[in-house]
Amino acid sequence: MTRQLSSLFQKPIDRQIEGVIKADDNASLRTEVDEYILTNEIEKRMEEFLHAYNNYEDANGAWISGFFGSGKSHLLKMLALLLENREIDDHPVLESFLAKCSDNAILAGDLKRAVTIPSRSILFNIDQKADIISKEQIDALLSVFVKVFDEMCGYYGKQGHIAKLERDLDQRGRLETFKDAYTRISSLPWKSGREMAILEADHIDAAYCEAEGKEPDAVSNIVDKYRSEYRVSIEDFADQVKAYIDRQVPGFRLNFFVDEVGQYIAESQKLRTNLQTIAESLATKCRGQAWLVVTAQEDMASFFGDRPGQETDDYSKIQARFKYRMKLTSRDVAEVIQKRLLMKTDESIPSLEKLYEKQVNNFKTLFDFADGAKTYRNYRDRDHFIQAYPFVPYQFDLFQDSIQNLSLHNAFEGKHSSVGERSMLGVFQQVAIGIRECAVGDLAPFHLMFEGIHTALKVRIQQAILTAENNLENELAIKVLKALFLVKYIKSFRPTIRNLCVLMLDSFDTDLPALRGAIEEAVNLLEQQTYIQRNGELYEFLTNEEKDVEEEIKNTDVDVTEVQKELVAGVFDRVLKTNKIRFADNKQDYAFTRKLDAQYFGRQHELTIHIITPFHPDRSGNDASIIAQSMGQDELLVLMPSDNRLMTDLMMFKRSEKYIRQNLTTSQSESVRRILELKRLQNQERRAQVQSRIEDLLQQAELVVGGHTEETRATQPAERMSDGFQHLIRRSYPNLRMLGSASFSESMIGDIIQRKGNPLLSGAETLGEAEQEVLNTISRNKTKGVRPTLQSLVEEFEKKPYGWPQAATLCCITKLYAADKIEVRADANILEDDQVTKAMLNARERANTFAEPQSVFTNSQVRALKDFYSAFFDAPPSSNEAKALGNETSIAFKEFVHQLTTLAAEASQYPFQNALTTVVEKLSGLTGKSYSWFLTELTPQEDALLEMKESVIDPIRRFMSGPQKGIFDSAREFI
Repeated sequence: MTRQLSSLFQKPIDRQIEGVIKADDNASLRTEVDEYILTNEIEKRMEEFLHAYNNYEDANGAWISGFFGSGKSHLLKMLALLLENREIDDHPVLESFLAKCSDNAILAGDLKRAVTIPSRSILFNIDQKADIISKEQIDALLSVFVKVFDEMCGYYGKQGHIAKLERDLDQRGRLETFKDAYTRISSLPWKSGREMAILEADHIDAAYCEAEGKEPDAVSNIVDKYRSEYRVSIEDFADQVKAYIDRQVPGFRLNFFVDEVGQYIAESQKLRTNLQTIAESLATKCRGQAWLVVTAQEDMASFFGDRPGQETDDYSKIQARFKYRMKLTSRDVAEVIQKRLLMKTDESIPSLEKLYEKQVNNFKTLFDFADGAKTYRNYRDRDHFIQAYPFVPYQFDLFQDSIQNLSLHNAFEGKHSSVGERSMLGVFQQVAIGIRECAVGDLAPFHLMFEGIHTALKVRIQQAILTAENNLENELAIKVLKALFLVKYIKSFRPTIRNLCVLMLDSFDTDLPALRGAIEEAVNLLEQQTYIQRNGELYEFLTNEEKDVEEEIKNTDVDVTEVQKELVAGVFDRVLKTNKIRFADNKQDYAFTRKLDAQYFGRQHELTIHIITPFHPDRSGNDASIIAQSMGQDELLVLMPSDNRLMTDLMMFKRSEKYIRQNLTTSQSESVRRILELKRLQNQERRAQVQSRIEDLLQQAELVVGGHTEETRATQPAERMSDGFQHLIRRSYPNLRMLGSASFSESMIGDIIQRKGNPLLSGAETLGEAEQEVLNTISRNKTKGVRPTLQSLVEEFEKKPYGWPQAATLCCITKLYAADKIEVRADANILEDDQVTKAMLNARERANTFAEPQSVFTNSQVRALKDFYSAFFDAPPSSNEAKALGNETSIAFKEFVHQLTTLAAEASQYPFQNALTTVVEKLSGLTGKSYSWFLTELTPQEDALLEMKESVIDPIRRFMSGPQKGIFDSAREFI
């Protein structure tokens, strides 16, 4: 009698096996523990984790990752049970696991040591526990942790404020008194009453007063007070966990095991950051006494490193906490399936060994894919054959690729469907059940995997198969169609006739040429009926290609910075179309920084136009926090209204643009190229629609400056932003009013200097407020010992609180020079009109040219110098103004000394030549004095100079015109 496949297995192939392990399901714990398989790879990862757990060195987290149905939840649950040293039906979980790792002394030792550490495990599926928590809330993740922690402590986790009330009472030792009082007063147990706290407010108040020893009615609405004051923070949560741990036995640990964290936080950077902060806070506060073990469908490097818009250091920050990573691969799943489902009886081994020996030389021919397809594993040896049979090794990897890619194309019901609530184990079990009555020597063909997932597939995605089953009589064609469906989205697999033969092989005794002929007939029929299409030697399951392309576009990753750049271009390049905006009061242009959703783009300036788009992470319908953050900034805040359509269309535009660019190649089939060309044209229209939508939103945008909304009558977006910018300029530059409404240009500098000496430009009364402010600034710098350059003055008055254009500042400085209020120097040299004009107009020279205040002289000082000039030079000065008079005196002294020098040379033969030379040397020191010296320092020396002139210089001059001994004696006596 032919032996059936069902007789090969140690355990009934159709026994109840939980396809998907649920974190909160305790109904089958004993079975889950007994049937858990420690694969070789999982043993290695558990060794690393347990070593770290037993020897804490800073990191306090583990990250379990794997594809759909790979066993993440099962491993998480086992770790939770093990570390807590749980007993199930009076049987320690540890004993079961010690039996599983009997050949691994290191792992057994680590397990024994780990369970000696007193601990408690909090195991939960985060999405299930977050039943009423919106992921949009900033504390959504933390709220779940607080909830499960409160429930573990015996408090009411669903209402945090009530749990806070219970905790406060408990910490004062009055919780039980309160419960007893409440039960007596309300005739309800507290567990029931707290669920309807609003209705039981009076009873709760009365019980609270009694527990606290207060007079009746001393407290009113205690629950409302707790509700209004209740706040949750990560730091408070960590402190509560630490306080709980401190109340336990020494060395106690409280460990959190969180299932499906990856699914929960996948779409939110805030939630990812909160997870990191929770782990860090628990590590900081608890120092290894609170561990965090999570599961995710992606390994951490992929999850945190490849997300659009993710900061580059996200991964590096969180990996410091989730240092220990356990990635479940198809190899792990294959080993689990083989050990849990396909273990063979001792009696069946000989027959399988014979089958192996008979077929081993045919394995490569039978199961290796050709024609450039990806290489999948074949049977390694006899033991591997016995473990995997009646399945072929390639099926484990290929099916994993299949379900992953089908999921990416949104083929399953539910966004994160674990293959329709089935693990790979469940699918392989269903296939095994389907062929259990087949004879030993038969194989599980790949198309049967479809039967394990078809109930989880969306109807539209499998509509062609459903139609074929109803209309085609060729059963092989239907099987081929199912196989082609499974491999449709696996780009590395080439569905040729040869490779389809491998997929359809259902027995070692199959006539391969006949199978090939039958498959060729089947694919011809499917192609004729338009179920599939042929591209050369490749056959492809045919769906609505437009829908396929659409799904692939939706799954195209687009970096959020690319979306932001498109928005920046849409607002600044295509709406404002300028980098400067003209201020209406003075007709001057002011540059601005481009800022969008808190990100800067391009060169930064003192003023900013900050566009807040619907993409901003803090947009929640109430923009108060954004406005508050902007109050201290010199920026025009443009709050675009929320618009899901804009967000959707813009993301779709960028995804389509990227997808079309990458896929519109000549290697594509003609039909796909036509689809992509149509998509390209549609995307151009979408871009125009997006731009139109941006302009519509800017027309409706709220304009905010300094926390105040600015009104404008303008309707066009560019004009509205320009109007708002006017308010920003006035607020940021209050001293801009000093310039009045005058316009300035650098061409005015030469005109001002040409008018120098005009009475209208001299005198303090002619200085405007702006010129006086510049003069005050120069004077203050002088007092501080600072010599400001022309360029530094320009830069200072360009900034707050002035905002003056460069030309305005230069014109003010020039007016001060023309009015003789300042001197302009290069090094130690005082510059004159033409030099000043050149320095003002040359940026390089402005950086090395200094402005200094001109000294102020009294009328008496001017009069004294004029009197001295007349007395010394025997002629009145031509100048009346102080600076001109000082300059005239300085020039006169130079000329006078020159004359005396000539006289000394002529008198070389006379005895008083030395005396005259000495006089010349004394007077030469005056020729290098500045004009201000003559006005301020000459006065104390006037008498000596006049006496020298009267007693020495004049007599010598007369002597030279007529030698007289008496005069000579007078000179000698003086010397």
